[in-house]
Amino acid sequence: MHEADHDAEALAARFERDRPRLRAVAYRMLGSLSEAEDAVQEAWIRLHRTGGRELRDVSAWLTTVVGRVCLDMLRSRAARREEPLDVHVPDPVITGETAPEEHAVLADSVGLALLVVLDRLAPPERVAFVLHDLFAVPFDAIAPVVDRTPAATRQLASRARKRVRGEGPAPETDLARRRQVVEAFLAAARAGDLDGLVAVLDPDVVMRVDAGPEAAGVSRLVHGAGQVAGEAVQFRAAAPFARVVLVNGAPGLMTAPHGDPLSVIDFTVRDGLVVEINLIADRARLRDLGLPGGLDAPQA
Repeated sequence: MHEADHDAEALAARFERDRPRLRAVAYRMLGSLSEAEDAVQEAWIRLHRTGGRELRDVSAWLTTVVGRVCLDMLRSRAARREEPLDVHVPDPVITGETAPEEHAVLADSVGLALLVVLDRLAPPERVAFVLHDLFAVPFDAIAPVVDRTPAATRQLASRARKRVRGEGPAPETDLARRRQVVEAFLAAARAGDLDGLVAVLDPDVVMRVDAGPEAAGVSRLVHGAGQVAGEAVQFRAAAPFARVVLVNGAPGLMTAPHGDPLSVIDFTVRDGLVVEINLIADRARLRDLGLPGGLDAPQA
């Protein structure tokens, strides 16, 4: 084998070791699995062009490249986006009860509720927050990515942090308790039990329904336990096909009669009550995300 071929193979192997982490960085920045893959692939193309020569820390270099690519993608998205942000739900990572390692890397500590908040940040704020607060990249390294001084970059991350904290206390960390709440919600929805639904909902619960860009009239925000329970009762016909799955590492619901995904529901639970629901009913997008097996049979 020629030395150049050996170097190319070594560089590719080096990149593959970093790929899961880079995908995790890009997913948190973009909230889109397909765009995250595109950003990671662009980082590989740029690394391949350099040949890896004169790079003292390949991992750090790749992280900053992914940051720059994601910043450009966020700015482009903001310029062309027409749908209201309050009814856009980022891509979920959907797995069965035991998440494959690759998906676990993506889902760890990044619920859909957090990604919804990050969607409201200015692109430089989001990039600074994700790189520093979620991946411990120093501000000196982030500053060139967002074209700011380190001090200004620190302020970007600080503003983003305040927005995130301003959304309220963190969700429950007890996954077993969260599952119990989700199962109670599902049981009440199957029974058409309005009172049972209200009992598991916070009085000020918010439900975000994202039916996709072609269904602007269907996508909406629903406020209050009574209104959300009323919406959930209408879910009764499809409820027998619902299953508890892991949505970004936490218990949620997926409805897929005959293997055709209809909806994914993500729950934020605090103090034993549902405070936020993010529902994706964009069937085309759900098909593109892939579907765990064994979800197509109704449950008695």
